[in-house]
Amino acid sequence: MDISSVLQGGYQHPLSRSWQARRTLTKGMLMYPIFITDDPDAYVDIPSLPGQARWGVNRLEGFLGPLVKKGLKSVILFGVPMLCQKDGSGTPADDPKGPVILAIQTLRLLFPTLYIACDVCLCEYTSHGHCGVLHEDGTINSEPSAARIAEVALAYAKAGAHCVAPSDMMDGRIKAIKRALIDAGYGNKCTLMSYSAKFASALYGPFRDAAGSAPSFGDRKCYQLPPTAKGLARRAITRDIAEGADIIMVKPALPYLDVISDAAELAPDHPLACYQVSGEYAMVVAGARAGVYDLRTMAFETTESMIRAGCTLILSYFTPQFLDWLDE
Repeated sequence: MDISSVLQGGYQHPLSRSWQARRTLTKGMLMYPIFITDDPDAYVDIPSLPGQARWGVNRLEGFLGPLVKKGLKSVILFGVPMLCQKDGSGTPADDPKGPVILAIQTLRLLFPTLYIACDVCLCEYTSHGHCGVLHEDGTINSEPSAARIAEVALAYAKAGAHCVAPSDMMDGRIKAIKRALIDAGYGNKCTLMSYSAKFASALYGPFRDAAGSAPSFGDRKCYQLPPTAKGLARRAITRDIAEGADIIMVKPALPYLDVISDAAELAPDHPLACYQVSGEYAMVVAGARAGVYDLRTMAFETTESMIRAGCTLILSYFTPQFLDWLDE
């Protein structure tokens, strides 16, 4: 056997196997998505998203306290309004008494070291369930959509969010948000994380159950990227870098590892995030329950594939388990 043929000597031991990684999963790389509803005492299980729930602000201390003690570093908040009056422009999205702003303020007081990101979108708050403001014919009206998203993002920054993360995929919204943050004095106080390459995926089903955000008509294929659109994804990433995004995100993660790799190439000096979305998580859990594989083993394998592709930040529903697994 040729000398150059022998590789196994380099990974014959568990420790030397770990050295083969360019980057290793740590607790600081995990951001936990949390659903906040407008009933302050709510705890509602989400059947299609096993182990996850909608939470009221009064329940956050008991829920997150043990996780913070285990090393939880960051969360991203998704508002789930059940009691508000929705309208065409998503007026409840930046309601000072709404679930997201109240949760930001509560978490800042309870857990001063916890990094708080907020998803910024209108779909949970609009009467039509789409992510922007519509023309009379039901198509997206881009300019007022971007302006409205910027208003919501600024409201979250003013409430104390460390990061705003627009997921709406409206054209021009990164520039609009960045300008709004700078003009209001938050340009150097609040991070802008862009869902730059968000695809129109079948993997969002459990999330839409959780957030009650399914559109009342049509779909989101005119503003979320087509799954085959590698070139569009690259253009969107490049655009968002130019418009002032501080962090680039790809969503979903596992079916789009090639796009994550492209993003690492296009934005080598930016943190790179991915979202292991609800359907990905639910599939891994379902496979483990069916005996196809061990849950922990597959959770690590899928997550580490994202790190291998270039990610430095992973939004994951597995975060509570990883806080334990990474200590073992």
